[in-house]
Amino acid sequence: MQIQDLPYPDPGVPDARSGPRFLWWLFRNQLSGQLTSLAWGLLHFASVASLPFCVGVAVQAAVDRSGGRLALAGGLMALACAGNAVGDTFLHRAAVTNWITAAARVQQLLARKAATLGSALTRRVAAGEVVAVSTGDVEKIGWFVEALSRFTAAAVTIVLVCVGLVLYQPALGVVVAVGLPVLAIAVLPLLPRATRRADVQREKAGRATELASDTVAGLRVLRGIGGEELFLDRYRRASQEVRHAAVRSARMWSLIAAIQVVLPGLLLITVVCYGVHLARQGRIGVGELVTVYSSVMVLTYPLRHFEEIAMAYSFSRPSAKRAAGVLSLERATDTAGSRAAETPAGDLYDPATGLLAPAGRLTAVVCGDPDAAGRLAERLGGHAAQQGTSVLLGGVPLDELPLDCARSAVLVQDKDPVLLSGTLRELLDVPASGAVGPHEALDAAQCGDVLAALVQGSLGAEDPMDARITERGRSLSGGQRQRLALARSLITDPEVLVLDEPTSAVDSHTEARIAEGVRALREGRTTVVFTSSPLLLDRADRVVFLHGDTVAAVGGHRELVRTEPRYRAVVTRETEEEALAAGAPYGDRALGKGPLDEGAPERDGVLRENDVLDRLEELEEIEETA
Repeated sequence: MQIQDLPYPDPGVPDARSGPRFLWWLFRNQLSGQLTSLAWGLLHFASVASLPFCVGVAVQAAVDRSGGRLALAGGLMALACAGNAVGDTFLHRAAVTNWITAAARVQQLLARKAATLGSALTRRVAAGEVVAVSTGDVEKIGWFVEALSRFTAAAVTIVLVCVGLVLYQPALGVVVAVGLPVLAIAVLPLLPRATRRADVQREKAGRATELASDTVAGLRVLRGIGGEELFLDRYRRASQEVRHAAVRSARMWSLIAAIQVVLPGLLLITVVCYGVHLARQGRIGVGELVTVYSSVMVLTYPLRHFEEIAMAYSFSRPSAKRAAGVLSLERATDTAGSRAAETPAGDLYDPATGLLAPAGRLTAVVCGDPDAAGRLAERLGGHAAQQGTSVLLGGVPLDELPLDCARSAVLVQDKDPVLLSGTLRELLDVPASGAVGPHEALDAAQCGDVLAALVQGSLGAEDPMDARITERGRSLSGGQRQRLALARSLITDPEVLVLDEPTSAVDSHTEARIAEGVRALREGRTTVVFTSSPLLLDRADRVVFLHGDTVAAVGGHRELVRTEPRYRAVVTRETEEEALAAGAPYGDRALGKGPLDEGAPERDGVLRENDVLDRLEELEEIEETA
């Protein structure tokens, strides 16, 4: 795999049982690139290691006044330099390729897992953790996978040179052969401590990243309540903790690097002293002494790769563990698409709650618990957080469909949708049926003032579609973001559209127009809206009230207001205190705590019911004015 061939057509199925297994899986899936890197590495290190032999031959030839051997040494040295240049160039090329392709494979795997899990990902893994894995951890993983082949080439070269020195000059060769392994393993006792310090640094860095993400995401709210300095102070403290942890980690790695410098120096001194002693006794020649000395000096270069591989593994192991933890997550309900690819049509039915959304109709769902409503909305879209019976679309279980088919059939818009940065044209460029155009969707979502605000905030953008949206739409208000997200969902024109509180941040006049626009645009399509807004509920073909985890009542909005006290309590936001103030017997009934007391005057109930009807009349007047 070359860089120009990225992304991978299929990144494969990773071995996510542990961090080391995941690293080994990545290495095996890059075997061709690793072998290429190993071959160029052997050429490079062998060329570097052969230079001392060439120098030794040249020195001895000069001492013996042999022109032929001097010329031979010059030719060998030129050949070694050429091999060094070619090997170093292509080793670097292969190493960078392996690094980038390994990192790209991990990023593709993480992106695929995020797309598969959907909203369940951030409920099971912190957002800061996901950011840390998909950015810094990816680079560290790629570093170790790439460095492994270079380390192998360096280790093989050191072994061959030691064997060659023992055969070439046994007296000094044995000293080198014994000393180099000692140098290689001398830092091993320090690695566990260095690894622990690096782990602490990464843990604190992940916490700081999470704090920064939360602070930036809530900056508008923080400014509104005057809490931005408080959160900034928290981030400063977290940042300082990261700095202190990084300094402690750097000290340990500096000590390891110092040992890697001092010990080879001691070995050189030992070789020189012993070699001079042997030369004085006439047991070795000057050229042999120069050869051994130069070899020890040159071997300090490949010896550095022992330190690098130790550092790379120490940094990549926890990164790989975090990546494997994310990649090992599975959907709560997943049959890997046991059915053939199809886009079913028909009624949407949830056996767990009894919720039925008839095909081609607008169904509003009222739930007293907003969190439960969000979980049910995700369940209807095939994003269930827990094991359970699958939702049926036209009698077909969504969990048995291939994921892309299920996602194209049912689209869920969260109550807090995310707008990606870019132009409005890019935001609305989503997979769609083509039946709904951008302008129709924007009109239905009442985005006229949003377009004007975008044009005003974008320099040189005459066409609203070319206006730029800032990251997560932070320059827009909550209601404006909701309407743009609603327009994006309407453009896709799915078989089933599930909207979770799509107008919670919109004023009543705009909400009334949105209700009419969505109803008209989605005519003949199945739409499910989770809301407690009377304006939306009054426009629905069918209203379903959920009490707890089951359907408690089904009917029209006005009918349920008159006949279902628990529904009325949710829609009118009636609190227990308000119910008691209006009359304790009826308040209990409105809150679903028991039947109407026999002694309670009937007019109390009539008055409360009339209050609700008066409110409906007020809303109708608002709609007429709008």
